[in-house]
Amino acid sequence: MAVAATVLTVLVILIHLYIVLLEMALWRTRGPKVFGITAQFARDSAALASNQGLYNGFLVVALVLGLALREPFATAFVFYGLGCVVVAGLWGTLTASRRILYVQALPAALALAAQWLAR
Repeated sequence: MAVAATVLTVLVILIHLYIVLLEMALWRTRGPKVFGITAQFARDSAALASNQGLYNGFLVVALVLGLALREPFATAFVFYGLGCVVVAGLWGTLTASRRILYVQALPAALALAAQWLAR
């Protein structure tokens, strides 16, 4: 179970690295296609998207620390990071797009369950 927990957590990290890249660097070019927004809206909201990307980057850091540190810190960081991703994914599902449930919340919930079972 520990291997599955680690693999699922790394998957969540990779998803969020992609989100960081989209929101911080590719918002005006790739963002409109990925998020279904107009080019004008992408230009107008680029600063807000960059800020969101930074917060997603903080989640990545928490998860990486959770995999890199020893106990008891590892558990604290992994559970905090994955819990935040689940909550953010549920909120995004309610306020933005149902797709977020499958792309963000579900992988994090599976990783969180696997991490819990591995401990």
